[in-house]
Amino acid sequence: MSLADPQDAHDAPVRLRGHHFVCLQFFRGKGYSDEFVENLRAVVERSTENPAQLVAGADDVCSACTGLARDGSCLNPQAGDLEINRADRFAWRVLGAAPGDLLSLAEARRRLADDAVSLGTWRADNCAGCTWERECEESWGDLLGEAERSSRAKP
Repeated sequence: MSLADPQDAHDAPVRLRGHHFVCLQFFRGKGYSDEFVENLRAVVERSTENPAQLVAGADDVCSACTGLARDGSCLNPQAGDLEINRADRFAWRVLGAAPGDLLSLAEARRRLADDAVSLGTWRADNCAGCTWERECEESWGDLLGEAERSSRAKP
């Protein structure tokens, strides 16, 4: 069940794997299916200001993905479990967080903007060739601008 289902809308924090804390910064209303997009909207709405729990493995975004196997692994032919788990671990490092930690998408964005070097490495290592790369392009400019302003503001 996805978070877009009313019976799943409760007080428990949204569960997000590492790379989703980064990738959701660029969500602009597109996805694999209408159900998937509806779920993404619910995830973003609930976790922008409210803390989400960082998890290892399948999360509340994955719950509405047709590429989620019964065992919780990723069947996406472009980026299977090994690649997704590698991206998750890198995101943990960039965000300075670990599974079990609570973090809002807004706080994740601030942390990403504060580390322009890791942000650039993320883009080079994880975005090149991604299905959503073109969809994220404009949003990347916004976040890179925030990172540049953040680095100028540091003493």
